[in-house]
Amino acid sequence: MCGIAGICNYGDNPIGNIEAMNRMLLRRGPDAGGYWLDEKEKVVLGHRRLSIVELSEAGAQPMVSDSGRYVIVYNGEIYNGQQIKERLSAKHESSNRLFSFRGTSDTEILLEAIESLGIQETLLMAKGMFAFAVYDRDEKALYLSRDRIGEKPLYYGMTGNSFVFASDIAAIKAVEWFHNEINTEVLGLYFRYGYIPQPYTIYRGIWQLKPGTYLKIKVPFAEWEEKSYWDILQVAESGQENLFHGTEQEAAEQLEILLKEAIRGQMRADVPLGAFLSGGIDSTLVVSLMQSMSDKKIRTFTVGFEEQDYNEAQYARETAGYLGTEHTELTVGFSDVMDVLTHLPEAYAEPFADSSQIPTMLVSKMTKQHVTVSLSGDAGDELFCGYNTYKDMEQGLRIVQGKAGFLPQRMRKGIGRLCGAVSNAHTPLLYKVAGCFSVDSAESYYRMMGNTDCRIPYLPKSKAVLPCSNDMYADGCLKDARHNLMLIDMLQYLPDDILVKVDRAGMYYSLENRIPLLDKDVIEFAWKLPIQYKFQDGITKKPLRHILYRYVPKEMMERPKKGFGIPVSEWLLEGELHEWAESTMSDARPMAKEFLNLKYVDSIWKDFLANHKWNPVIWYVLMLEQWMLYVKL
Repeated sequence: MCGIAGICNYGDNPIGNIEAMNRMLLRRGPDAGGYWLDEKEKVVLGHRRLSIVELSEAGAQPMVSDSGRYVIVYNGEIYNGQQIKERLSAKHESSNRLFSFRGTSDTEILLEAIESLGIQETLLMAKGMFAFAVYDRDEKALYLSRDRIGEKPLYYGMTGNSFVFASDIAAIKAVEWFHNEINTEVLGLYFRYGYIPQPYTIYRGIWQLKPGTYLKIKVPFAEWEEKSYWDILQVAESGQENLFHGTEQEAAEQLEILLKEAIRGQMRADVPLGAFLSGGIDSTLVVSLMQSMSDKKIRTFTVGFEEQDYNEAQYARETAGYLGTEHTELTVGFSDVMDVLTHLPEAYAEPFADSSQIPTMLVSKMTKQHVTVSLSGDAGDELFCGYNTYKDMEQGLRIVQGKAGFLPQRMRKGIGRLCGAVSNAHTPLLYKVAGCFSVDSAESYYRMMGNTDCRIPYLPKSKAVLPCSNDMYADGCLKDARHNLMLIDMLQYLPDDILVKVDRAGMYYSLENRIPLLDKDVIEFAWKLPIQYKFQDGITKKPLRHILYRYVPKEMMERPKKGFGIPVSEWLLEGELHEWAESTMSDARPMAKEFLNLKYVDSIWKDFLANHKWNPVIWYVLMLEQWMLYVKL
């Protein structure tokens, strides 16, 4: 795991600027750093290294290919590197090419594959999490690429006359001629979701590379083109058109084989390794399979809270004891939360407001004290129908549609549009009517659930409406309603919220997090399963449960699902966190007034204090204002 950066068509002082970018990536790569410079074409590439595999200089970057044609800076892990290496060796042997690998790093394997097979074929072969930049010295072209789901970040764009890229947007901001303005047009999306969905960022002219794509830009580095090499939408459609025809038991057996293969590859490391263990289905399954394949005790880590309604630590402790792992537990108190709050803007670099970022930061900090790599159970909900919103979708849809079910659908939608057009921040009833009358599908109901406060659209001064994956998703793309909701989340919520949360928290403490459930073969198999194999009669994640109960007694896992959250709503009402919130809002006010309609911010905050009814938008506001103070706009 590392951090990468680069400048094409650079201005003055290229070495000073790439070193400044590298310094901003120090937490991502504390072990080593370097740069490569092409003065003729004005290209400079930077790298910071977190050594995981091949700890020697044979894994150092930037790395130049054997022929000297390609130069790579790479962040991530290729889990099937050995298979790719064997294919390359066979190709070299058949062509009588004299070549030998200098070391065992997947960087070198990736670079040689690009040289021998090209970008497209290499990306189709590679299984892993990654973001990399490869410069072709012959073609004078730079390629950027990102893994299939978006586990690893990659930002790019223009600042001045230069094309820049980096693993962290803060590294781009370190370029001395960076003067890109705040992109106020994304604030509407931010207040809707609590994060900025790709391809947008908080700065104008800077973008997130979409998952499963690669970008090509050539001298003079002014225009680029993007191509997709893997598309989750196509995977889902193809999977549902070519369903698995075995029994549920056979599906679970096949999934177990795929998960073991994925976990075996992801347990490869030349540094200490462990796993997050929450006590839930997904993380317990990952740990169970890890322990079954290891002759040593797996290190497991969890955080718990003093507030019992949010505390799953006892469940993790029980499963760790049953599985025989070497378990470490941290009970989080209020002072721990206050400490980590000050680090959030630096860790996330953009406004980001999933409050479970706090326990994720805390468990990452604790885990790094013992290991350098940790596996987690993320993505089980999106792949195997685990969220309560999927489970309760039919009942919720019936209730909403029932309020207007006596009217024809066309009339309902017409009334909904009319109410939406005349509603405003002072007409909550009209806003709710507009939402209810407009619902005509599971997808529209799902979107409506996140837009319950009529003041949200009026929080930002910018009235721009930018398209995002959620809105562009074609309702009814898949036959089953729950599969459509899962796919919507895989297109946006998973890469833009969950994976951002996990990556930034881990990297802030130089901890590499790996996610076996996002293995390419696991994803593609999951989308071949009919919905009744995943969810039926109120039971979620059925194939994961089938596998897990071979390792852990069923009665240990039968309990209500809890999110990985904190009691932020209770803490904000009084004490230090309340004082912090009041102070943040007050201090940020001179800056926030340029972007926000502060009367609506005040209205939402006062309603919460008066009625004690939690509104997630409060946290969105606080994280945005804290970020503003951090960057000193």
